[in-house]
Amino acid sequence: MGNSFGLALYLAVSARWKGFAERLLTKRLANGKEDPDRIDERRGIAGLPRPDGPLLWVHAASVGESLSTLELIRFIGERRPEITVLVTTGTRTSATLMSIRLSKNAIHQYVPVDVKEYVQRFLDYWKPDMAIWTESELWPRLVHEMGLTGKPMMLLNARMSMESHRRWRWAHSMAKSVLSRFDLALAQDEDSSRHLRQLGFPQEKIEVTGFLKEGARVLPHKEEDRVAFASVIGTRPVWFAASTHRGEDEIISEAHKLAKVGTHRLLLILAPRHPERFDEVAELLERDGWEIARRSKGEMPGPDTDVFLADTMGEMGLWYRLAPVSIVCGSLMDKIGGHNPFEPAALGSAIMHGSYMFNFADIYARLSEAEAALEVRTPREIADGVQRLLQPDEAAKLAHAAWDVSSGGSEVTERAVQVVLDLFDGKATL
Repeated sequence: MGNSFGLALYLAVSARWKGFAERLLTKRLANGKEDPDRIDERRGIAGLPRPDGPLLWVHAASVGESLSTLELIRFIGERRPEITVLVTTGTRTSATLMSIRLSKNAIHQYVPVDVKEYVQRFLDYWKPDMAIWTESELWPRLVHEMGLTGKPMMLLNARMSMESHRRWRWAHSMAKSVLSRFDLALAQDEDSSRHLRQLGFPQEKIEVTGFLKEGARVLPHKEEDRVAFASVIGTRPVWFAASTHRGEDEIISEAHKLAKVGTHRLLLILAPRHPERFDEVAELLERDGWEIARRSKGEMPGPDTDVFLADTMGEMGLWYRLAPVSIVCGSLMDKIGGHNPFEPAALGSAIMHGSYMFNFADIYARLSEAEAALEVRTPREIADGVQRLLQPDEAAKLAHAAWDVSSGGSEVTERAVQVVLDLFDGKATL
């Protein structure tokens, strides 16, 4: 398990990054991107006691990756209750969601910054018996130090986009050296498998299983909240803009303005992706002249409410249940790559999306082939899509087709659980 020149150089620099890391953490704290009460976890200082018994470490970069592991973690807890799952992520949003959604067999910590001292402190304390990296975030120091422990490691739900592949190709020998630490990989699709092989991952150690989120459970909700909102909304037509990013709220606002021309009393539910943007989005909507109500203030949409701002975490299941039509954002502007379309599909909300879905290209291709989602690019197209899909027959047709595509993925999670537990027990083969 040798080091390439590139990896050796990275490790040498990483060993001296403490000062830089501290300045970075200070800046992120000032910008609200770090939790001041848990900042020491980013230095590898544990915020919780290590449970007795075997420990499985799962690293998931942020919200999407961490949510994709929930069903897997639950199954592991049911089959092997003696195993504790340690989930690490790097964002405050993901930490909040994990506090709400993790099953009893799991705990959460922030991942340490990729500095030798912090990483070694983290591993010395938690002593994981196995490590799993989800999707595509590979921190070389973290991978290297875990590799030195001799414990099994795997890539789960592995994704290697064309863009990521191009970046890694500039450091091909380093990529090969990092990937050599892993015992096996379960890839999302054939493209990811091919890109991993081109970077040096042995073909016999990769299996294409499909997209792990296909096996995710239906998003939860509180039925009393759904009943209360449904009673207040009554017969008003409703659409939902899910997980908006900066730059998309303006597009949604303009689309709502156009859609309201032909749809009397139309209500928009809008959920920004990141909590730090909640106030910013509220101000933007008010500047556009909308009458808004905010979930975080305990408000309900009144008869004059134009936009209901869903500015809380962990309630996407509620909003998808209330809205017969949803647009999955993160797809209207480049660089984000879209979000998981199976969440609205599982709850019967007809799906619209933008043109930039490269994080979920394979899934959206299947939805498109099944005529199960509507691609929209401009405010005018979004408004036309809302008006079309608010017709019950149209919404039902798309929603049913999307359900057919999304409901066949439980075997993906089942296979992943089997491979994870086999590798944990030292007997995994593909």
